[in-house]
Amino acid sequence: MLSYFELKKNGTTLQTEIIAGLSSFLATSYIIVVNPSILSEAGMPFAGVLTATVLVAFFSSLMMGIYAKNPVLVAPGMGLNAFFTYTAVLGMGIPWPVALGAVFWSGVVFLLLSLFNIRMLILKAIPRTLRYAIAAGIGLYITLIGFANAGFIVPNQTTLLRFGPITPALLTFLAGLLLTAVLLMWRVKGAILFGILFTTLAAYPIGRWWGGTTADGVETIVNWQGFFAAPDFSLLLQLDLVNSLQWALVPVIFAFLFTDLFDSISTFVGLAEAANLLDEQGEPQHIKRALFTDAVATTLGGLVGSSPGTAFIESAVGIEEGGRTGLTAIVGAVLFLPFLFLAPLLSVVPAIATAPALVLVGVFMVRPIIKVNWLQLDEAIPAFLAMVLIPFTYSISQGIIWGFLSFTALKLANGKRSEISLALLIIDVFCVLALLL
Repeated sequence: MLSYFELKKNGTTLQTEIIAGLSSFLATSYIIVVNPSILSEAGMPFAGVLTATVLVAFFSSLMMGIYAKNPVLVAPGMGLNAFFTYTAVLGMGIPWPVALGAVFWSGVVFLLLSLFNIRMLILKAIPRTLRYAIAAGIGLYITLIGFANAGFIVPNQTTLLRFGPITPALLTFLAGLLLTAVLLMWRVKGAILFGILFTTLAAYPIGRWWGGTTADGVETIVNWQGFFAAPDFSLLLQLDLVNSLQWALVPVIFAFLFTDLFDSISTFVGLAEAANLLDEQGEPQHIKRALFTDAVATTLGGLVGSSPGTAFIESAVGIEEGGRTGLTAIVGAVLFLPFLFLAPLLSVVPAIATAPALVLVGVFMVRPIIKVNWLQLDEAIPAFLAMVLIPFTYSISQGIIWGFLSFTALKLANGKRSEISLALLIIDVFCVLALLL
């Protein structure tokens, strides 16, 4: 089996792949609890969505490792779950079984796009300068998530964002950030994983490990909920395939399709550019199989009772630990499976523990931005917009949309029609449709 993944050729070892898989899992494991907490607001049973989340993450990540040989974990995507709940179900009044049907049909379209190689055409239509910018923008995006999870950055009505108050939790995050940064600087194997474990343990002296609130009214950092919870398969095959094919549902299906399509493509491009996981043609390695796996994850989500599955950008944590093959994804997949029964254990790893990893991974994700020709404005401006709008709008898709549209507009204005492919123009049309719908 080890020869199947060509560890030596990829410059990695079994130990490195295991550490990388564990690191990626710890960085993505929050989805096991967060996804059901969001979808349950749509009226779906929390326990049922939790089971569905684990099933999607396990089977899709396993397929990504074995079939696509990529060190990328797949799970129900953030943003897509929010659209499912707050826009489709609560906003448009669509019953959740019908919304699940829309997820399934968007996955079917994904599969067709993958089978007929259309997704590869879309990938190749992305200008190089935007690929570099998307990678950097995603880096800034996950850094922002890390700072927000730690309470380092908090909302503010006057200035939108501001520095958060100095609290024991924030000091714990800063200690974890400093230790992880030093370990990375010293090139210690497993530095990010050690940082996550250290920060988790450092939360204990704060005295806020148990449920409820402390005497001073401050919420617990780690809300311990026990060890065991039985799986709930009540959402399995509860999707409404017939009513989800109404014309009124076409915008919903398209929204799932467009967002997941470009989120997954941009994730693969960003990770590949940042970690040099490229094939001989300069494309992300095994990209056809990876995109097909992503499509299967979306279809599976509708079948088992979850929002669409997609490649997780937090996989960058494991890749930075040295993960280079599908073994990383397989390790992550296997670690998801026990949480069909042990989901409460994840409450031991607080958000402030994975926050330093997310912040520091951003350092590595922005590396490709030096490849942008900043003196050539018809490339620099679209790259800049794509890079900053991903974190500023809290949406990978919005950064991509405005990057594409501005690239086309400026190239046309500069008399460089030959640099705009037909595929890019078609993508621009879909970008406009996504904004309108």
